Order: sequence, then C-alpha cells, then structure tokens
Amino acid sequence: MRTLTNDNYIASRKRLGQIFSFLGIGVLLAGFVLTFTAEEGSQLSYLALFSLPLGWILSQVGLFFANRLIKQPVVHEAIDEGFRKIGKFGRDSHLYHYVFPVNHMVLTPNGIIALIGKYQSGKVSAEDMTWKQKIGIFQRFFGQQTLGNPAAEAENSVKQIAKWISHNVPDLAEQELPIGAVIVFTANDVELDVKASAIPAVHHTKLKGFWKQRQTDTPMNPEHFDMLLKAFDAEAEKVEASEE
Repeated sequence: MRTLTNDNYIASRKRLGQIFSFLGIGVLLAGFVLTFTAEEGSQLSYLALFSLPLGWILSQVGLFFANRLIKQPVVHEAIDEGFRKIGKFGRDSHLYHYVFPVNHMVLTPNGIIALIGKYQSGKVSAEDMTWKQKIGIFQRFFGQQTLGNPAAEAENSVKQIAKWISHNVPDLAEQELPIGAVIVFTANDVELDVKASAIPAVHHTKLKGFWKQRQTDTPMNPEHFDMLLKAFDAEAEKVEASEE
C-alpha cells in the first residue's frame, strides 16, 4: 500500500502540543505559588485564581495534540503498521494522512474509506450508534479526552469526503461513489466490545482481517478511481506530503 503523509502538519502540531503543555505547566505552577504567597485581596491573589483554570486549559490543548501525535503508539503510525500486514490485499490502494479534512483516508479500487483513528484506552463498547467508555477519573480529567461518538464522527467524515470531491472533482459530483468508514483503535490497553457497532470498528492490529473482508466489495468504475487518484495526489502534492 502506498502511503502519503503530511509531515509538515504533524511537525507543526507536535510543536504546538509541546508549547501549550509547557505553558500550561508553567502557569499552573505559578498559580500554586501565588495561591500560598500572595496576600488575600491583592492583585496577585486574583491573578492566582485566574492562572489555575488558564493553566489547566493550556495543558488540555497540549494534551489534545500530544495524544494524537506524540503519545505512543501514534495514531497514524499504528494505522500504517496495521496496513503493512495486508500484503497483496493492499495492492493499488493509497493511504493519506493529514492531507484532507478527514485525517486518515484510503483510496482503494473498491471505494474510499475514512479511517477514524481513536487513541483512547479503557473499556469501550458499542450498540448500533451508541458508544460507551469506562476509564478512571484521573484519566478522564487529566490524561485523555473522552471517546465521544465515533459512529457520528464516521458519518460526518463520509460527508466531508463527498463534499471535498464535489468541490474538487466536479465531474464526479453527481456520481454515487462508494464511500465508507471504519473506526480504528490504536491503544495497546484498550478493551473492545464493538461487534454490535453500526460502523465497522477494529483494533489496528486487526486491520488485515477487515481488509480481507472488503475484497468482496464491488469495484468502483476504473475511470472514477483514476480521476480520484489524480485529484487526491494533487492535493497531497500541495501540502508536500511524503510518500512511502
């Protein structure tokens, strides 16, 4: 499988994650110091009250980027690892990271698939469109964002892809293109019970099995595939994506 990755996007977001994390820690430390040293009613005491929530917000912004692009296993790297195992089944498929409004997407001869990367851990279960996650209180407030609704994210991603195609490949705007989604979990310690999910969901180590099942899908029009590949690669070239 051919992979194109927007390294500039990844590098800039990593820097933002580090900057916001350090700023958050610094502001929190300053706030704690002022809390115990500033005279009650003074300007410094009010500054302490302000700095604590500000430091927490800054640290959460840092965690937002760090969880996706720094914390191991990194989401896009875990997806790459999962796809390396599919061998011949990935022939003529093209994987894009951080090139489009959808962070991870693959173009195959059978259609387009949005990959909804999820780094969250804990016990995760799904029933149709409803998702639940059980994690510790500390993780919930300081370690990671909650899971949200991956199925709703998947549906929105499919719409975003269709919208992008209608704007950038107008000749295909009226065509019914096969666009789907799969939710990919990357944490090593996540426990999944997602067989009843309305949207396919797998751990990244199980992508090979999912991919084998997709080989029976009806192939898309070869002309449409070529048009999409040309447009997708042109977009990747705009952001100077590296190729593997």
